[in-house]
Amino acid sequence: MNEEFSALLIDWYEQNARSLPWRGHSDPYAIWVSEIMLQQTRVDTVIPYFLKWMERFPTVDALAAAPEDSVLKAWEGLGYYSRARSMHKAARLLARDHGSRLPGEFKTLASLPGIGPYTAAAIASIAFGLDHAVVDGNVKRVLARLLPYTNAVNTPSAEKELRGIAQCLLPAGRAGDYNQAVMELGALICLPRNPKCAACPVSSQCAAFKDNRQAELPVMKEKAVVPHITVTAGILHQDGKVLIARRPTNGLL
Repeated sequence: MNEEFSALLIDWYEQNARSLPWRGHSDPYAIWVSEIMLQQTRVDTVIPYFLKWMERFPTVDALAAAPEDSVLKAWEGLGYYSRARSMHKAARLLARDHGSRLPGEFKTLASLPGIGPYTAAAIASIAFGLDHAVVDGNVKRVLARLLPYTNAVNTPSAEKELRGIAQCLLPAGRAGDYNQAVMELGALICLPRNPKCAACPVSSQCAAFKDNRQAELPVMKEKAVVPHITVTAGILHQDGKVLIARRPTNGLL
């Protein structure tokens, strides 16, 4: 299945890939920025932020030299501000220790602040052509239906197992295209609900499609209940001014 699956998938991607501002070139910095912004954020939301960011901080050096307040202001509205702080910190490390360039080596990439296995694999494959498979929520869903994979996908053991499977499916020398293709498939076709199986380029390879089990997969382990926290806020006015206190860098709320 490996070769036929990847060939069908890449062919579909080449004909149907969305035109996005971080695609079509191999600038590691731009790819890094886009991957961080896309974490837990929709593509349509990210596009204008990405374009403005690249105008304001076009290089690692520009980002490293910027004060944190400017970085957080440019990020304003994207949420999860720790992503911006980590990227800023990583840019300063790159400027200090790596000649202001992202390293073309998976382990070194993964050691930078804010870059985990998924983001390191994305940068390594798309920017540097290294054979590292990405595994995110979209990829887990595609693999769970394709194989099928019937264990809960949102556990550490499943993460490790699915990463190994994804690596086996990866076509040598085409990692960048393949990774983008499988993520695009999950984003556009292999949807969490009501997947568009009639338009899927790899439905002939898919066990869930064959057995009509798309709605059952992937299996998810029930998450812990989100705690509710009661807080009190006050607004202090005096002489036409408002008191604003900066929240701590770490912690919630």
